[in-house]
Amino acid sequence: MPNNTIVIVEDEPDIQDILRYNLERESFEVSSSFDGAIGLKLIQQKQPDLVLLDLMLPGIDGLEICRALKNDVRTSSIPIIMLTAKGEESDIVLGLGIGADDYVLKPFRPKELIARVKAVLRRNSIKAIRKDIILRDFLEIDTKKHKISLDKQEIKVTATEFKLIHKLASSPGQVFSREQLLDCVHGIDVVVVDRNIDVHIRSIRKKIGEDYIETIRGVGYRFKDSDLS
Repeated sequence: MPNNTIVIVEDEPDIQDILRYNLERESFEVSSSFDGAIGLKLIQQKQPDLVLLDLMLPGIDGLEICRALKNDVRTSSIPIIMLTAKGEESDIVLGLGIGADDYVLKPFRPKELIARVKAVLRRNSIKAIRKDIILRDFLEIDTKKHKISLDKQEIKVTATEFKLIHKLASSPGQVFSREQLLDCVHGIDVVVVDRNIDVHIRSIRKKIGEDYIETIRGVGYRFKDSDLS
């Protein structure tokens, strides 16, 4: 079975070297670019299994690359992890909103970076497989019966809460902005606005406990991934 391929688009040589070294140690096949425009062409040519994408780049910045990849049917399914400096919070929110799968703050620990890469690749490999039942520790989500159980005891949730739990639990470890969570509850006969998401999350936590859904300050929420604990 061929190794997973990863393209790195990062303009700092030291960071690119660290990324390449640690990824190749884990048997990933790595290609890289220092320039945004060249990096975009490299991704389109290589069709990698995952992209590590710096936000601040010469040529074309990371957000423009992300937008271009997600708007192209040939590359829209390639998962993207953004590499961001502290203080780029608004760019993180925007990047997640246009389709990035996760982000890692610089300076990062190589072990954490590798764990996130593996988690995103694992999630992406099973996205196409529809499952009627999602199991997360003691939490069971039955999408066919629209039922949630905790430790085999059914939990009463609203239609909005069910959609939010299902969205988060389907991709453990992936960060969702409030805007993305709003999108998933559109069509329900309830008026839900940006900050109402926080209210719904608080209600969900009261019903299923505090251990499942994690708040990512200034960004949104994610369902805890046991592999990243």
